[in-house]
Amino acid sequence: MLLFTDTSENLLPYDGELIYFGQVFDAREAADYYASLLQCIDWKQDEAIIFGKRILTKRKVAWYADARFPYTYSKVTREALPWTENLLILKKKAEELTGAEYNACLLNLYHDGKEGVGWHSDDEVALAPQAAIASISFGAARRFSFKHKITKETRTILLEDGALLVMKGDTQKNWLHSIPKMAKVTSPRISLTFRNMIS
Repeated sequence: MLLFTDTSENLLPYDGELIYFGQVFDAREAADYYASLLQCIDWKQDEAIIFGKRILTKRKVAWYADARFPYTYSKVTREALPWTENLLILKKKAEELTGAEYNACLLNLYHDGKEGVGWHSDDEVALAPQAAIASISFGAARRFSFKHKITKETRTILLEDGALLVMKGDTQKNWLHSIPKMAKVTSPRISLTFRNMIS
């Protein structure tokens, strides 16, 4: 079931907090940020080590932060780049709306609906425990799904162009999330996930 809402209510039934703010940028702002991020971010193909082999994904990523924080996921370590001007503006916007502070941002570039991310939690040891993670989306609308680790109950929302959501509390401890593939989506999406690293 798809949930379309921009209220401040928690969209998870228990064991976590998921707040969807809806579109916090108008169409022109969203288009400008999308174009700028596409061109100015130092995009790299994402890597993962699976059964001892290094795999390059079609999806591209970038990692920016207050300092050169190392961040390891999928058994690959990345070192943060310094903030760009636009990323600092977007970070401030996320902080103002969510009431949390962030010191790093992981960006993802999905070229079309054939690219997605499987079930996972953002629970790496380098992340501050129970800290909020704010996500801003630009470009194609994509589904964002959640699955409880024990009950397997699911929730799915549609992330719109220029929209913001925040995950906090015990969400990463108790829920998995994913970006399912959507074959009918033919245009790119950029996501920015602002987070708080242990420094």
